[in-house]
Amino acid sequence: MEKYRMFINGEFVENGSREMIPVVNPANEEVLSEIPAATVADVEAAVDAAYEAQKSWEKLPAIERAGYLRKFAALIRENADHLIQVLSAEQGKTQGLATVEIYFTADYFDYMAEFARRYEGEILQSDRPNEQIFIHKLPIGVAAGILPWNFPFFLIARKMAPALVTGNTIVIKPSTDTPNNAFEFAKLVAQTDLPKGVFNLVTGRGGVVGNAMASNPKVGIVSLTGSVEAGVKIMQAAAPNITKVSLELGGKAPAIVMADADLDLAAKSIVASRVINSGQVCNNAERIYVQESVYEQFLPKVVELMRNTRVGDPAKIKELDMGPQINLRQVQNIQAAVDGALAEGAECLLGGHRKDMGKGFFYEPTVLANCRQDMKIMHNEIFGPVLPITTFKDFDEAVAMANDCEYGLTSSIFTQNLDIAMRVSKEIKFGETYINRENFECMQGFHAGWRKSGIGGADGAHGLEEYLQTHVVYIDYDTEKK
Repeated sequence: MEKYRMFINGEFVENGSREMIPVVNPANEEVLSEIPAATVADVEAAVDAAYEAQKSWEKLPAIERAGYLRKFAALIRENADHLIQVLSAEQGKTQGLATVEIYFTADYFDYMAEFARRYEGEILQSDRPNEQIFIHKLPIGVAAGILPWNFPFFLIARKMAPALVTGNTIVIKPSTDTPNNAFEFAKLVAQTDLPKGVFNLVTGRGGVVGNAMASNPKVGIVSLTGSVEAGVKIMQAAAPNITKVSLELGGKAPAIVMADADLDLAAKSIVASRVINSGQVCNNAERIYVQESVYEQFLPKVVELMRNTRVGDPAKIKELDMGPQINLRQVQNIQAAVDGALAEGAECLLGGHRKDMGKGFFYEPTVLANCRQDMKIMHNEIFGPVLPITTFKDFDEAVAMANDCEYGLTSSIFTQNLDIAMRVSKEIKFGETYINRENFECMQGFHAGWRKSGIGGADGAHGLEEYLQTHVVYIDYDTEKK
């Protein structure tokens, strides 16, 4: 069993007397590794290293900084098989999805490297003669990246790649549930000539490590992907220093099925968007609204697809749709949500219980019919393979029900009507809307939520801007008048 070490200022730090945290395989409950619980002093050392390194890092031409991103991408591809196994074991991710995540992460590093010659400042028209006004786009400084456990490897790149290419340095904190992949990535970084302190990795519990990162006055931006509760705590910790925060938090994505929809496509897309990563994705389809006239026709299609979902241990079966939940607490939360819905009058058509596999944290694919808009399960994030379904009369009612939510990350609609598609693109209040397709964003888009789903966003040119600040320079060059 490996005992990992944190990576600070270009070196792997000895664990010494630090508390060690076990990392458990959620499919069989076996301990995979132990990781150090960082102290506040460890976080300060990592931030100090990043702070000092940033002074020279930002002076490198952006194209040279991008060269390191390409090195990371190449190393990820060279070590893909090993990384896939590490990720699948600690997160319970299916082999297929783990493969997608590893290679997508490499592609993301390459994609962000392309911005080295593309992000730009501006020249503005002045109201005065003989004056130039420049807007420079400059790095913020030290970025603190706090990662979730559901797509842990990709989130390294999502936070690190735009930060580094724009001249920032970074301190990464992975989840204690899924840190192994981050340590393996740190080993790859150590193989390169990346200047010391540009990338740092600390591990431990959010209450200590996350708080110490967010409250450190040398940190210029804190980027968190996690729960609303975690986002609130990060904002509170960052507030005294007025530190910038970028938050991707929870979601409660509505999926609207109109009467004119291709019902087979809708059912397939919705189920795919529910069971991917065992339902543990912030942009999963979380609540389904079906027009009354096609409800009875649509319902059995979803039930059959959910029933045929292949569930198992990714280490034993390669071709799977779902693995386990991340831990026992997650299973218990899902069960509480289902039990609450049943108590409020929902009907369970499929599943509804923890799946007995002998070992592991598995939950059955579940379909709940006859739900109502006032039920908690239609408002609270489930984060598991459960589909609550209700009906609506017309488009206006569907949009009103979809918008009746404290979250605002993703949404979807299935229709053949161009007018309806255009209306929903204007009237639904979410950061992303998918029309006649599954819920899965692109790296060139902008993954950003409304309301309690977050502040700021990631991906594409807009995501890159999160790591930049402006410096406006006024130059009066008419020296003769003086």
